[in-house]
Amino acid sequence: MITIADAILHALDHRQPMAPITDSDPDFDLPRAYAAQAELTKTRLRRGARVVGMKTGFTNTTIWDAYNVHAPIHGPVFDTTWRQGPIAAADFVEPRIEPEIVLRLSAAPAPDMDDSQLAACVDGVARGFEIVDSPFPGWRFRAADTVAAGALHGALVTGDFVPATPDVLAALAQINIRLIRDDQVVAQGRGANVLGTGPLAALRYLVAQLGDDRLAPGWIVSTGTLTDALPVAGGETWTTRIDGINLPPLTLRVT
Repeated sequence: MITIADAILHALDHRQPMAPITDSDPDFDLPRAYAAQAELTKTRLRRGARVVGMKTGFTNTTIWDAYNVHAPIHGPVFDTTWRQGPIAAADFVEPRIEPEIVLRLSAAPAPDMDDSQLAACVDGVARGFEIVDSPFPGWRFRAADTVAAGALHGALVTGDFVPATPDVLAALAQINIRLIRDDQVVAQGRGANVLGTGPLAALRYLVAQLGDDRLAPGWIVSTGTLTDALPVAGGETWTTRIDGINLPPLTLRVT
């Protein structure tokens, strides 16, 4: 029997769009979606991939209405998807780019930690570009569809990490960012777009959702886009300009 995970993997492997699951099964909900995601992850692990972190998605509250998704989601990042550039647009179905802040963990955070204890689990901060990919045509879906499709994670490219000092972590909520395509500013955002208080709030959400299924030391956590997610095409070069924090630059070329 072909499972939901099988259908999604086939769509992603062959770059063939598929109808949202909720079109044929309106009762397909988040618990079933995360179960399908877990099956998708198991298949990728059997293929040889290794989980190296987690992504959070739809943490930017300013774009919830545009996507008809009104709460965050999450999914795994693999050693096969945490990549160096360039990125080939043809490797994806309908790729979009998201400028993000990526955290690196030195300890496993727990749900009962206070803010200072949670922050102490982070030892590095970097710029990131996540390539999110929808197998559902026109980016039309419900939240459960996106969860089942691996939280729409396609690839993650990060810049160099800097030490996560208290000053660096405190600055994340106040940063302003400009997303630049081929030297033209195409979107703007700020740190507080992430759940109202910044990227550490995405980590807090993730830890609460996972509960006893702890994040591992050494893992990375992408905290969600600071702007809207924009389509990418071959021949483009993407960068960001961030005010309020000094992070090593990151440029991504799309072929």
